[in-house]
Amino acid sequence: MSDYLKINKLAWNQVVQKHFDSDFYNVRGFLEGIDPLNEPELSLLGNINEKSLLHLQCHFGMDTLALAKRGATCTGVDFSEKAIEKAHVLSEMSKIPSSFICKDIYSLKEEKLNSFDIVFTSYGTIGWLPDLDQWANIISEHLKPGGLFVMADFHPLIWMFDENFSSFKFRYFNSGPIEEEESGSYADSKSSEKRKTIGWNHAISEILNSLIKAGLTIERFDEYDYSPYDCFSKCVEISNRKYRIEGFENKLPMVYAIRATKR
Repeated sequence: MSDYLKINKLAWNQVVQKHFDSDFYNVRGFLEGIDPLNEPELSLLGNINEKSLLHLQCHFGMDTLALAKRGATCTGVDFSEKAIEKAHVLSEMSKIPSSFICKDIYSLKEEKLNSFDIVFTSYGTIGWLPDLDQWANIISEHLKPGGLFVMADFHPLIWMFDENFSSFKFRYFNSGPIEEEESGSYADSKSSEKRKTIGWNHAISEILNSLIKAGLTIERFDEYDYSPYDCFSKCVEISNRKYRIEGFENKLPMVYAIRATKR
């Protein structure tokens, strides 16, 4: 296993319990019926009843279970053992059946899974992956012919800024690994516990071209001037589940979403 996997797995294992207990994820609300899914992904997924669905980088599986609640037969994948443990716990608590696999997605072939009607990923996922061509091939290999890929994620322009959105800190384009050390996480900002992480910035062109090269046809690409999560500094809520960065009004793309099909 390469160093980036070891380092990032340690960082994610470190925060799972705090995320599970956090107001940000609101597990209690989910168990009481609140749907954690958002407009960008829902508008592209459509009716998923009786569809088989593979959810890549699912963390502790709350969105996976929300998708299953909508009628899909879901399999969630994440490389964090502690996250997958919690996914099983949440499945039992919610009485929503789903399958969960602890695996780095680059190694997913080893599981020899059947093909799926839908592959899904969302919010804060591909920034942990160094090679998007390999990522896109994994998606294609796990889709049935005519199968659907849907993703929603934070816009790469957001990742150029420093933590306070006062200046650009990183290049828009992928220039190799970005090593950082931070306290806490987006769901646990008050923690003083340090985490080292390694990530990558990926331009929109890199994302789209990797999918095209893997045999997917881009049907729709959307950009949004808000985030459905209050996970950045200086966020201002403009309406329910819609946040913008103070001082930027509606000038900044914050989320993009892709719908593609396998040829």
